[in-house]
Formats: sequence, C-alpha cells, structure tokens
Amino acid sequence: MSPALRALAAAASAVAALILTFVAWPAPARPHADRPPGAGTVVRAVDGDTLVVELATSTETVRLVGIDTPETVAPGRPVECYGHEAAAHLAALVPPGTEVRLSRDVEPRDRYDRLLAYVHRADGLFVNAAQIEDGYADARHYPPNVAHRPGLDQAEHRAREAGLGLWGACGGPHVPAPDSARDGTHQVHGRRPGLPPPRAVP
Repeated sequence: MSPALRALAAAASAVAALILTFVAWPAPARPHADRPPGAGTVVRAVDGDTLVVELATSTETVRLVGIDTPETVAPGRPVECYGHEAAAHLAALVPPGTEVRLSRDVEPRDRYDRLLAYVHRADGLFVNAAQIEDGYADARHYPPNVAHRPGLDQAEHRAREAGLGLWGACGGPHVPAPDSARDGTHQVHGRRPGLPPPRAVP
C-alpha cells in the first residue's frame, strides 16, 4: 500500500473512532427532567400577575389566570396605582427558587404566548387567590378560563369590603398613579400606605 493510501486509511479510522465515541457517549441529564407535569421552580416575578417559571423541559413566562394587577411594565401604558406594591407582594409570596405547581384551565396560552396557569405553592397556598385576597389584584375572568371564578370573586369581595391594598389606597383597580409614584413609592394623601406583611414562604 502506498504511503498516501496508508495515510488516508489512518485518517478514516480516526474519524470513525471519533464518531463511535460521540454516539456511545451518554447525553447529559436534563435538569428536572423527572419532575411531574406542572411542577416548577420560580425564576422571578415579572409584575403582580406574571412569573417566569422553570419547568421540566423549558422555562416559561406564566400569566396567573383569573386575576389582574395594576400595570407596571406594560409597553405604552403608565404605571398604575399600587402596581409596584402588587409586584413586590408576588415576589415575596414566591421568591426565586420557590417550588410551585401549575395547573391549567381550558386555554393553554394567551395571545402573547404566555402560559396560562393557576399557581400553588408547595405548602398549598393558592397564589392567584392570595394576590386578590390581600388586596393586590382584582378578579378578572376571560371565558372559557373560569374554573376558579367563584372562589376568586369571593376573595375580591372580602378584600374590597375590608378596604385592603389597592381598594383602600387607590379606590379600585387600574387607577393611574400620580407622578410621584413612577419610582415605585406610591403616595396617598402625602403618605406611603402601609403594606401588610407577605405570607411566609416555608
């Protein structure tokens, strides 16, 4: 065999060995691949009704179903009264690293491709309802996603009757914030309203 053919044969053998090594090498384990459906870990809160959650095979932006909170990050829309407080409260309820369980209603996603879900903490706290009950959100329903409508409406009624959160500070949802609130320090009659303590994370 000529030197050129021997060199070509050696190169082909080396390539074949590399291919076999790559095929035989086990693929790296995907983190959280063994999680049950709907189980996830909170990455961060976006605002008062939106989270980023790491699931078994993807990281999703999750819109909490059945609630609506004052705006803080919507493009082209001003910050609304109690928006920063609502976002801070959600972040306190489910800080980064919190294990949660997501359940869906009829429609899986909204028009912005966000996952629509009800969110429960590992200790059983229903996060959607907690935002309403503590006065940081109002109940907002978009059929056909109305599985928890009665309970969420009752939570709003209790918060509204007690004047909690945005009901006492703003008079209701989606009230434009005064200019002094743009930095997140909402003022009502010259004072900053007191925030009820967030529910403890186990």
